[in-house]
Amino acid sequence: MTDKNRSVFILGGARSGKSRFAEELAGKSGGSLHYLATGRAWDDEMRDRIVHHQARRGGEWTTHEAPVDIAAVLDQLGAPENVVLIDCLTLWLTNLMMENADIEAAFAALETAIASARAKLILVSNEVGLGIVPENRMAREFRDHAGRLHQRIAAIAAEVYFVAAGLPLKMKG
Repeated sequence: MTDKNRSVFILGGARSGKSRFAEELAGKSGGSLHYLATGRAWDDEMRDRIVHHQARRGGEWTTHEAPVDIAAVLDQLGAPENVVLIDCLTLWLTNLMMENADIEAAFAALETAIASARAKLILVSNEVGLGIVPENRMAREFRDHAGRLHQRIAAIAAEVYFVAAGLPLKMKG
């Protein structure tokens, strides 16, 4: 981690308040707000979630859709006055797995982008490793990939938070 690293990593369970907390942090930063969306609207329920998130953020955000190549978009948004909220890494991982992408290469590219970023980055992800062991192989692989990704991002982030019941717990920084 370099002195210029201003990245914040926020973990939490489903409906824990992590996205709202991330948006509040970004808003307090005073920079130009950019939302890097990784979700894909595969069904009506996901479309409704996306609409809800967009309405909550309001018009002061510029949205960039990056379901797979986060690192390339981060390179484009690298200006120091930018605040980039990436929501969320577990949806990104799902997209990588569905496309049979090289997950290690994607993780490494994201790490490089974070380490070299001049913009303030806020990364959001679902903590999925606190429950029971999933019964099927794909779900176990997803959980394992997510756990490894979270460790790697937490190691390079300047700050790390865990959010539960809308309450952020600062873990690092």
